[in-house]
Amino acid sequence: MRRIVVTGGAGFIGANFVHHLVQHTDAEVTVLDKLTYAASREALAGLPESRVRLVVGDVAEADDVEPLVAASDAVVHFAAESHNDNSLDDPSPFVRTNLVGTFTLLEAVRRHGVRYHHVSTDEVYGDLPLGDPARFTEESPYLPSSPYSASKAGSDHLVRAWVRSFGVAATLSNCSNNYGPWQHVEKFIPRQITNVLDGGRPRLYGAGLNVRDWIHASDHSSAVLRILTEGRLGETYLIGADGERNNLEVVRMILALLGRPEDDFDHVTDRAGHDLRYAIDSTKLRKELSWSPAYGDFEAGLAATIDWYRDHEAWWRPAKATTEAAYARRGQ
Repeated sequence: MRRIVVTGGAGFIGANFVHHLVQHTDAEVTVLDKLTYAASREALAGLPESRVRLVVGDVAEADDVEPLVAASDAVVHFAAESHNDNSLDDPSPFVRTNLVGTFTLLEAVRRHGVRYHHVSTDEVYGDLPLGDPARFTEESPYLPSSPYSASKAGSDHLVRAWVRSFGVAATLSNCSNNYGPWQHVEKFIPRQITNVLDGGRPRLYGAGLNVRDWIHASDHSSAVLRILTEGRLGETYLIGADGERNNLEVVRMILALLGRPEDDFDHVTDRAGHDLRYAIDSTKLRKELSWSPAYGDFEAGLAATIDWYRDHEAWWRPAKATTEAAYARRGQ
């Protein structure tokens, strides 16, 4: 697989994967990205132009997708509308990008016999009770609870149908919550970090007891590459790093790492339909493909992420005021 198309490769998780490809393979990478508000050319700056090119286009437009897929050996599909709060305000972009975009890519890889990997989320499984030892597995039923997670669930089903009906050479992965460099400040961890860096206070939904299973974006990248190169076709792999923390713990950890009192935050109105807990059982990936995360220590990964945002204020600063104004309108 010398020629790889990465959709959404100028966004947070996709850009981290492109950097990982450059560092760990000799592949030539074509990034297809619409360059929405959550993507940036800066995330790809400094990568060798001989190996990485950016094509501005829409995964839901066949004319944008077709020539790139025809000239590739593999497609890794990261492109997605992914912010739950935005999906509650307007679900339509989520349906277009996450469902129509996936359909468009599947038809293209079917026509050209190209290897396809589909990147999805653990949110398709709904949520788990707090304090329950159960975790999501590849056999967990789909119970999406937001327009975002429903659109991703639908895209997963499309991939499985194209594998079974048309023999598309595909794999799927469902990952837990990512954190790390290049994540938009609307997301939970970078929002709290940048609030504190601004001299403000973190903002915590409800009581802050909702649990997420955190994984550093570089670990997600290494897992996707392992699945792409060694995974069994037609299979789904769950990607997680045993990083379960409730939101209150994460906020207190950020405050401590930045030298602030652990109670120096504000409670705000909870998100509608806020899932209680996500937790990934990645046993299949670890045993079958011998994968393990480099950031086994969440606090160490969080400290590195804080350092990144401190050093890259020029990147996140332009979006900060607009993001906070949007949250303020929702009382959050």
